[in-house]
Amino acid sequence: QGQLVESGGGSVQAGGSLRLSCVGSLGTFSGYGLGWFRQAPGAEREFVAYIYQTSHTQYADSVKGRFTISRDNTKDTLYLQMNSLKPEDTAVYYCAAAGGVASTNANRYQFWGPGTQVTVSA
Repeated sequence: QGQLVESGGGSVQAGGSLRLSCVGSLGTFSGYGLGWFRQAPGAEREFVAYIYQTSHTQYADSVKGRFTISRDNTKDTLYLQMNSLKPEDTAVYYCAAAGGVASTNANRYQFWGPGTQVTVSA
């Protein structure tokens, strides 16, 4: 059974940076599409970014140019580098894994981490 655990969240001022990590216990980590989603208080969970294999990536328009998703299959780890953070980036961030695909649709992902809180103050 797959397991994902996020780390790296915290509180920063607007304009700052954070790097989220997500370590997976999925068996063949490299065979999974991996995504980051976030959920702000009172809002629905939304897509942030995904990576399929090592180089195929997609980003939400709201984070394009500021966030970078990457993965290290030798460490079974997914990353999200977040720069130029804004107060509207405040949310719980979740990593997710989908067998053999990557998608902007959260329903396509089979495994989820418990989430890590990111708070950006003005």
